[in-house]
Amino acid sequence: MTNLSSTADDILRCARSLIIAGGYNGFSYADIAEVIGIRKASIHHHFPTKSDLVRTLVSRYRDEAAEGIAALEREVTDPVGQLRAYAGYWEACILDATVPFCVCALLASQIPVLPEPIALEVRAHFRALSAWLASVLERGARQGTFRLTGEAKAEAEIFMASVHGGMLSARAYGDAKIFGAIIRPMLERLIPAGGPGEKA
Repeated sequence: MTNLSSTADDILRCARSLIIAGGYNGFSYADIAEVIGIRKASIHHHFPTKSDLVRTLVSRYRDEAAEGIAALEREVTDPVGQLRAYAGYWEACILDATVPFCVCALLASQIPVLPEPIALEVRAHFRALSAWLASVLERGARQGTFRLTGEAKAEAEIFMASVHGGMLSARAYGDAKIFGAIIRPMLERLIPAGGPGEKA
């Protein structure tokens, strides 16, 4: 049973890297089989269809994101620190090319061609991330460490879109530093000049 689980994990990891590189239609089971050295039949055994595979991948990605946010909240207590840590995580991933793009952000751009079960998972990720960002912004606004120009929910959507857009621009220009150049001004806009959340 351990080998089966390990093989499924290998398939999911490979599919994730292939999706980040080329999107939903940019890979096949033959590509996965070649990369990890198994037969296509073995992949079908674990994931009967490509839709099953990618839906499982996105579901697992959502679980990992939820765990990551929970860990961030345990380790960083103030809202400004949480928002900086979230942005910093992606900046580091893009700079060292470990995870240069959010799987759900990439798949969101392809929703018109995705099977509905995958699209539902992607939308659920966006809703969960937006809700968390809104809660961080609301707490910071109450504490006076964020200056919001609109409702927290709208500000959360703007920030999330900036993070995802920063990933896209970094990829388009082939320059990982573009992400930070986009996100840092967004953070500074939210932090009142001279306020307790301002970075020295």
